[in-house]
Amino acid sequence: MRPLDLGLALLVVLVWGVNFAVIKSGVAEVPPLLLGALRFTLAACPAVFLLRPPKVPLRLYLAYGLSISVGQFAFLFTAIHLGMPSGLASLVLQSQAFFTMLFAALWLKESWRASQLAGLLLAACGLVLIGSAHGVTMPLLGFLLTLAAASMWAAGNIVTRAVARHGPINQLAFVVWASLVPPLPFFGLSLLIEGPARIAAALSTFSLHSFAAVAYLAWVATLLGYGLWTRLLSRYPANQVAPFSLLIPIVGLSTGWLVFGEALRPVHLAGAALLMLGLAVNLFSGRLLLWARARP
Repeated sequence: MRPLDLGLALLVVLVWGVNFAVIKSGVAEVPPLLLGALRFTLAACPAVFLLRPPKVPLRLYLAYGLSISVGQFAFLFTAIHLGMPSGLASLVLQSQAFFTMLFAALWLKESWRASQLAGLLLAACGLVLIGSAHGVTMPLLGFLLTLAAASMWAAGNIVTRAVARHGPINQLAFVVWASLVPPLPFFGLSLLIEGPARIAAALSTFSLHSFAAVAYLAWVATLLGYGLWTRLLSRYPANQVAPFSLLIPIVGLSTGWLVFGEALRPVHLAGAALLMLGLAVNLFSGRLLLWARARP
C-alpha cells in the first residue's frame, strides 16, 4: 500500500474510533433518535445537490438506509444513551463481521471454512465474557442493543453486496443518496418514543456543542470516513483493507478512557482479547494457509 493510502487508512481508523466518544457526547444533550435524524439530514444535504445518484434500484437504497443507517444507529445511539461505555461499544460493534458471515450463509448460501468457525467461536466466547460483566459500568440492555446494532450493520453489508452486482458505481454518491432514507424514520421514531416535548426542548436548547457533534457524525464519520474507505477498497483488495478495522476498537477504547475515564475490568480485557483474536483468525487464517501451501 502506498504511504499516502496507508495514511488515509489510519485516518479512517482515527475518525471512526473517535466517533464513539462523539456519539456519547451528542446523546448527552440530544435524544438518540433525534440525533440520528439530524445526522443523516446533514449527511444528505447539501451533498445530494453535488453528486448524481447511482443507477441502483430504489429497493436497495431503502434496504441500505433502513439497515445500516436507521437500524444500526438507532440501536447504537440508544445503547450509549442508556450507559453503554463508548469504548466497549466500539469493540462489541466489531461482531458485525460474524453476523455478516451468518447472514451470508443464510441468504447468499456462502460456505464457511474451518478457520472462520474457529474465529466465530473465539469471538462468541469473548462476547459472553463481556456480557457477563454487566452491571454499574455496563448495562445489559446497552450491551444487547449494541449487538443488535452490529447485526444491522451486517445486514447492510449484505445489501452492499447486492448493490455491487449492478456494476461499478460511485459508492460515496450511493451513501449520500441513501442518507435521504433515514431522516423520516428517525424523526417518526423520535416523535413516537421520545415525544414532542423532548424534541422541542432539545431543539430549543440546541448548542454549538450539539451542532459540532452532529456535524462530526454527518460530515466526518459518514462522508469523509466512508468516502476514504471506498477509495481504498477501489484501489486495493478487500482483504488488504479490511484488517485496518481491527484498530478501531483500540482508538475507541483509548478515547473512552482519556475523555470519559472509562476503565476496563479484567473480564472486559479477557473478552476483548478473545473477540479481537477471533476477528484476526477470521481475517488472516485463510491467507496464512495459502502462504503455507505455496511454500516449497
